[in-house]
Amino acid sequence: MSTPVAGRIRQSPERAWAAVVGGVALLLAVGSVVFPRAVYDRFVWRYFWGPVVADGQGAQCAVRDAGGTELLGGSGACQAAVDAGEVVAFPGYTTVSTVSYVVVLLGMLIGVVFLLRRLDIGDELRFFYALFPFMLLGGALRTVEDSGVAAVRAGTEPLIPFPASAVLISPFIYFTAFGVTLACVIAAYALADRGVVDDYARPLFAMGTLALAASLGYLSYLAAATDYVEFYPQVLALTLLLATISTAATWKLATAYEPTVRQGTGAAGIVIIWGHAIDGVANVIGLNWMPALTGTANLVPKHVVNALIVNWTGRLLPDSVLAVTGDAWPFLLVKLAAATFVVWVFNGEMFEESPRYTLMLLITVLAVGLGPGTRDMLRATFGV
Repeated sequence: MSTPVAGRIRQSPERAWAAVVGGVALLLAVGSVVFPRAVYDRFVWRYFWGPVVADGQGAQCAVRDAGGTELLGGSGACQAAVDAGEVVAFPGYTTVSTVSYVVVLLGMLIGVVFLLRRLDIGDELRFFYALFPFMLLGGALRTVEDSGVAAVRAGTEPLIPFPASAVLISPFIYFTAFGVTLACVIAAYALADRGVVDDYARPLFAMGTLALAASLGYLSYLAAATDYVEFYPQVLALTLLLATISTAATWKLATAYEPTVRQGTGAAGIVIIWGHAIDGVANVIGLNWMPALTGTANLVPKHVVNALIVNWTGRLLPDSVLAVTGDAWPFLLVKLAAATFVVWVFNGEMFEESPRYTLMLLITVLAVGLGPGTRDMLRATFGV
């Protein structure tokens, strides 16, 4: 026999979710006040805010001590600070921040499902396709911030100076992109409910496309009007071409070997694999092919996984082989294999049992590939 308390808990999963999220936030806030050096400096600042500070101001690293934050511009000075036991933050991701972001992402995903259920929206694949431009938009906005760092290094005032530009740097970019997307979703559904449009999907897709076009237009303007942003159309064309070819080959092989791969997602599965192929190809081009394609230096890996794979490949293969193959191509293979496996896991029964949660998982899987992939592709395309 169930107790009244158990009944209330089962009836209010939203409250349980809010309690957990609020409790974790409160714990970090109280810990940062009571134990500022241990909780804030060595955890919150080092893994989350410090990388944003360093990235947003174009520094090699940021060092935190009792007197405040110091930005360093040389790798030797940063390493000396690490060796001295200082609290040092580097731009980009770490293992700790990556795992933390995964946990936060899952928590946000659950919250979004609750919200969609409350609004009674988002339970059909049209919703997935309508959100496609927004998944590209996150990477484009991130590249806009990269162009701001390039402006700072060139001695020019960026469009969005730091700290305001923090809203376009991880992890805050996720909340920014989510807020913009949610506002557009609500607006599109409101237009459909009031009979202004026949269907929410087209205006939602149009809103995302318009925002994406504005971001790309601004980057194109910088490429034409400044010296610190370039434009390499060959990078963009080759990334899209190779990603499309890789996707077609992967889909053909996967469906020939296991026809059930397509039964759960249909064409959405192709889109998901293509999104991760963009990420993989953009890394190969940005990390290995930039000198040959553009005459500029290679980019550096920004994420933990691709950095690990690049380092592993560099240690495993001899220099003579690496000179021909590069060290980033295994990342493309990993992305294609992982995306294909995830698509295969999403069978038809998942949609029948929990359409909103399954749809949000699909959107998330695509976003975590296409978002970073779009940024890497545009970073290489615009030379930032």
